[in-house]
Amino acid sequence: MSDPLRTLEDYELFLYTLTERFKCIRQSTVILVRRGASLARASGEIQFDKGFRLVLLERILADRLPVVIEAYGYEIWRGQEKLCWYDCQPHPDDSALTSTHPHHKHIPPDIRSHRVPAPEMSFTRPNLPSLIGEVEELIAKHLS
Repeated sequence: MSDPLRTLEDYELFLYTLTERFKCIRQSTVILVRRGASLARASGEIQFDKGFRLVLLERILADRLPVVIEAYGYEIWRGQEKLCWYDCQPHPDDSALTSTHPHHKHIPPDIRSHRVPAPEMSFTRPNLPSLIGEVEELIAKHLS
């Protein structure tokens, strides 16, 4: 599949085959729910080794092709500790985020207010491959 966002059906197939595409995934509860002809929501949790998990929520628009991720929220957890999260809530007064507006990542310390640019996030390509890669790096650091 060259472009998972080519059609809503392609993205649905991409989501439902994550465990086949990424061997590091232990379990996925990700589902895509259509909300009419041009709107869908992807949500669920992807579980990895060592207690790491990725929680996601995406709002997908399919009123034109290719489809786009209109809004999203991604959280990376280890056990009960939220390590970081990504969202696209605009913060126009934060000049540090201008380079990737509105995409940004919340990180410690003060995870709620400490935001950094997130150049790997997009509305026009799947974000999950880079997020899964980030979790793989965290697992590797944890093992070393």
